[in-house]
Amino acid sequence: MPDEGSRPPDAAERARVVALLLLAVLMVDAAVAVRLEAGSPVWTVVLGTLLLAPLALPVPGLVRRDRRAYAWATLCLTPHFVYGLTELVANPALRSVAAVMLVLSLALMLALVGYLRLTRG
Repeated sequence: MPDEGSRPPDAAERARVVALLLLAVLMVDAAVAVRLEAGSPVWTVVLGTLLLAPLALPVPGLVRRDRRAYAWATLCLTPHFVYGLTELVANPALRSVAAVMLVLSLALMLALVGYLRLTRG
């Protein structure tokens, strides 16, 4: 009879795959937000860098299954949470994109923390 506290061996792998998929979708949503943002080309480059660079930084560690990368990747979601919340309130034109960004950043945070909890030893 299986122990109540035992987890299936692939639960951590599923959490990892979900985190990577959410990260990819969040990157696409951030690119869409940058593309839809009206402004000068300089502002577009700055906004694109501020939204896409933090997501790209932890990718090598996430692919390698480095627990430290999963831990600090949660900090890389702060710009997306702040941007999504700000645009949701202040910019009706980008409200749907901002809402998706906000939901994705929170879901990715949960997936990253879930992976960390499942792989602690």
